[in-house]
Amino acid sequence: MRTIRTVGELRTAVRSWRSDHEAGPSLREDRPSVPEDRPSLQEDRQVGLVPTMGALHEGHLSLVRQAAADCGLVVVSVFVNPTQFGPGEDLGGYPRDEARDFELASAAGAQLFFAPPPEVVYPPGFDTRVEVGGLTGTLDGDPSRRGAGHFRGVTTVVTKLLNMAQPDVAYFGQKDAQQALVIRKLVRDLDLPVRIEIGPTVRAADGLALSSRNAYLESHERPRALGLSRALAAGQRTVAGGQRDGAAVLAAARAELDAAGVEPEYLELRSATDLSPVERVNGSTLLVVAARVGRARLIDNAVLGDT
Repeated sequence: MRTIRTVGELRTAVRSWRSDHEAGPSLREDRPSVPEDRPSLQEDRQVGLVPTMGALHEGHLSLVRQAAADCGLVVVSVFVNPTQFGPGEDLGGYPRDEARDFELASAAGAQLFFAPPPEVVYPPGFDTRVEVGGLTGTLDGDPSRRGAGHFRGVTTVVTKLLNMAQPDVAYFGQKDAQQALVIRKLVRDLDLPVRIEIGPTVRAADGLALSSRNAYLESHERPRALGLSRALAAGQRTVAGGQRDGAAVLAAARAELDAAGVEPEYLELRSATDLSPVERVNGSTLLVVAARVGRARLIDNAVLGDT
């Protein structure tokens, strides 16, 4: 795997790879098979991008492995994006370990490791923003929380990364459910020639959704943090038992948070397609939660009634 720092070098590497793989038989017969319910990606001629902010964990690596199964060339980007951090957030303290990230990404099947410095992504005089309306003013985008500026930073940097790497497929995780919907809308609205794949949330053995910010949790705080996943599980059990009333589902989830001593920033039922509030679980519904446990701000979600 190669480390790349500049846009020009990245584009040259991708363009050279495409030129070498324009035609010819598959070069990797031992590649894991693509599930039958997913369309063919013409494997070896596809470029996959896994955008990350580093501090890689099994959630990221599951996306890299999925990309390696789908695509002939896998690019992992590591960039702690300053424009998606608000005042007082953890930009300076966000976990960073590029050497470790390189080794993990390589072992998972990536061939290009794109780790640009901030001045490459945001050169002097940079003054352009990409903003997605509708989905970004609620939940994490609520002005009383992270605000729409957070998602403006996300959509701007994702647009830039897609333009830099020019992949056929880009991979994101379901744990950031709102972000995943925003990115799908970004790509659709701007007619960007890339397919978005959303990988399932990966959890630790105790149920905690994996996150780079879990590193902030002190050992005595982890049992409280488990309240989030237990709240989601309670909501799922309630729906599985035949209850579809939103108030009942939220009450079951809230009871688990209360038992863990966690006060949520939000605990809500939303449409899994447009994040509109819902009063009954009818079809595919998101149960979403965010809370602070010690220094860590944690988010999680579960899809309910997805038949």
